[in-house]
Amino acid sequence: MVQVTKKYINEFVEFFKKHVTRSNPDFPFYLLIFIAFLIFVLGTNLFVELTEEVQGETIDHFDSRVTDYVTSFRTPALNQFFQFVTDLGDVYAYIVATTIAAIFFFFKLRNKKFIFQLLGVLILSALANIALKKAFDRARPTIEHMVVVETLSYPSGHAMSAMAFYGFLTYLVFQIKMSRVLRVFLAVLFTSLVFLIGLSRIYLGVHFPSDVIGGFVAGLIWVAFCVILFNIIDLLRQKKMRRNKAEEEENLETG
Repeated sequence: MVQVTKKYINEFVEFFKKHVTRSNPDFPFYLLIFIAFLIFVLGTNLFVELTEEVQGETIDHFDSRVTDYVTSFRTPALNQFFQFVTDLGDVYAYIVATTIAAIFFFFKLRNKKFIFQLLGVLILSALANIALKKAFDRARPTIEHMVVVETLSYPSGHAMSAMAFYGFLTYLVFQIKMSRVLRVFLAVLFTSLVFLIGLSRIYLGVHFPSDVIGGFVAGLIWVAFCVILFNIIDLLRQKKMRRNKAEEEENLETG
């Protein structure tokens, strides 16, 4: 798997060096696609290796030690805090967050594209998580569950959805014109939400640490894939617009 990863990365690097320069008007698209591709390939490699560890039960000692450490901090106050945090990774919280984001994108930026992209990332990542859970069929931890859970364990749906949703929002933050202070604040806020939602699942006893790590990696892979896809679509659209403009100018000259 490592050799295959190196092969794909080397081939993509060679293509990038050969066909893309800073003077190229499409350089920003190619750069984002290149970075996202690296994250996608490396993330996929990491997820496969982690899954092999989970299925081989060689990661049980790590899971036990981390779980024991995290749950040792349980107090009534922290219980309430992490129950609130984990609710931020539930479907109703995403409906509220998506609605707020959609209002901002539509009325402030006049941009419908970001709305559909965000919805696509969230919905498809949730469906992918359901498929992965069924494929790996890992039972939940046997320790006390502080919230009700009914699905399988690996990878964590809360961790995967949080990484996909807030991770993609972080990507969009860097695509929108705003002050540097606001951009840093939002990026830190979204990153913190991802980490805390994942941590809450361990604290509440409903996921192994490896479930959460697997969810984070799977969510990041999905974000990278969507960034590649959306930028390829935008790149092709830009090329088509320039081609149509050139044809119009040529027709005017010949006409």
